Amino acid sequence: MIEKGFKIFVCILFLCCFLCVGIAIGSEDEEDYPQEPIIFTKPVKAVIFDHKVHIENGLDCDSCHDEPFEMAAGTAEENKDFNMKSLYEGKYCGQCHDGETAFASNTRCTLCHIGVKGYNRLTGVKPKGHGGHE
Repeated sequence: MIEKGFKIFVCILFLCCFLCVGIAIGSEDEEDYPQEPIIFTKPVKAVIFDHKVHIENGLDCDSCHDEPFEMAAGTAEENKDFNMKSLYEGKYCGQCHDGETAFASNTRCTLCHIGVKGYNRLTGVKPKGHGGHE
């Protein structure tokens, strides 16, 4: 009788472990992606990227990493072709922002391009000089 109870216990324990590992591997929790938006300052100041918006629209980390973006923030800015022309050609954000998969890179500009004033608001930078100009 003890042997039968032990076998049932081991089976239940195995199933619980299997389910827990499966849930952990398949989930995209808030802890799984950066909570703060990434702000690109090159080649123009400033363009914002928010992981949360993309996760909420059904993407996961593998959707963008390691292609078209490396996992480390800011590495795309180091590339000479990180510009709007490349996006229009289907590189970087343009891989999905093609007008079919997601809105086209040449539309809805202010969703991503926040400019100097938006950058200053997000980072807490106080404008210098007369009239708020840097």
